[in-house]
Amino acid sequence: MTARVAYVNARLLDPATGLDQRGALLTEGARIADFGPSLFGDGVPEGIEVVDLGGAALAPGLVDMRVLIGEPGEEEKDTIKSASRAAVAGGITAMVLLPNTDPVLDEVAGLEFIARRAREVKLVKVFAYAAATQGARGDEITEMGLLARAGAVAFTDGTRAIASAKTMRRALSYARTFDKLIVQHPEEPSLASGGMMNSGEIATRLGLVGIPREAEIIMIERDLRLLELSGGRLHFAHVTTSESVELIRRAKARGLRVTCDTAPHYFALTETDVGDYRTFAKVSPPLRGEMDRRAIVEGLADGTIDAIASDHVPQDQDQKRLPFGQAAFGVIGLETLFPLTLELVHKGKLSLLDALACVTVKPARILDLPLGRIAKGAPADLVAFDPEVPWRVDVDRFRSKSKNSPFENRPVQGRPLRTVVDGRTVWQHEG
Repeated sequence: MTARVAYVNARLLDPATGLDQRGALLTEGARIADFGPSLFGDGVPEGIEVVDLGGAALAPGLVDMRVLIGEPGEEEKDTIKSASRAAVAGGITAMVLLPNTDPVLDEVAGLEFIARRAREVKLVKVFAYAAATQGARGDEITEMGLLARAGAVAFTDGTRAIASAKTMRRALSYARTFDKLIVQHPEEPSLASGGMMNSGEIATRLGLVGIPREAEIIMIERDLRLLELSGGRLHFAHVTTSESVELIRRAKARGLRVTCDTAPHYFALTETDVGDYRTFAKVSPPLRGEMDRRAIVEGLADGTIDAIASDHVPQDQDQKRLPFGQAAFGVIGLETLFPLTLELVHKGKLSLLDALACVTVKPARILDLPLGRIAKGAPADLVAFDPEVPWRVDVDRFRSKSKNSPFENRPVQGRPLRTVVDGRTVWQHEG
């Protein structure tokens, strides 16, 4: 018989519909069978497993649309298994992998490898981007039709910008044929080359080569023009500047099919967190100033910024514990995505439902994934959480193989208690 589980005494939250009420939810196999305030009013029938959530919130599982791992090629940083363990501990039920592996995910065989490994691990749902250009080198575009049929959710060169305007125009036009998204890392490479942190007074004082804000702004301006010229759908990853937000806000008002995301470190940290050459705060694009940080929060609040992604980029100790100029870019984020997003709620910047939307239904919609909502017949991908419980980030307890987090010892509020994927409890908080 198909397993049935009743989650009772829950605060049901669905950002897709605005649902926020006490009630219960029933899963049957991998699907949500029913939910609501009056469900099981006469008691749960026999033969159904009962999980009493004790008043905890129950929401759709998180959809993390930007995750880099080391498999294949650099398994010492993170594998699908280790990243999946970190994801479920962070309330994430689906993650989308960047193509910057070794080899790059630019052929069908690479996508098939990812799918096979995900089935073997059987924790979170794992999706993958395919590279927009061969080898993610930025010149010849990939066989998008074949890759789309093989399961690519969108096309991107991941951590690298598509620098050539001609190539970007071709990619937008070609992806439009399959109604697929192009995801851009908005950083003009020649301006960013050799840079280590945000240009400005702090970089000068530290004697570090700066990356100007204009590297991002110019690329976004250019690509919006190309989008208008060629049509299609365009998504900007991890936007960081006030001008970027304003450009995208205006483009949306003109009816362009453009979306964007940001990452928690761009609204929770600033360039001052580089401090005394803290390499764990070295990211690409770099942490910006306070006014840009505020603009990112405002962009999330008014909906200009559609989603929040972890921007998980694991780096091992050998690549981070180096002089700042030689250290690798990137931070891990699978287990801090949720509590840092909830910081926006506790600080009164977003409502709980709006914050949840940024990490559930909105990224799912951007990537055309049937996830991120509570509805009858929808996948039973859920996270039970306590939005108020205080705790402190302890990187040593993280499941990721790499520990390069800039949030070590940060006090946060709110944490997952149980993660459910396709009706199966895949993780529970202990302690």
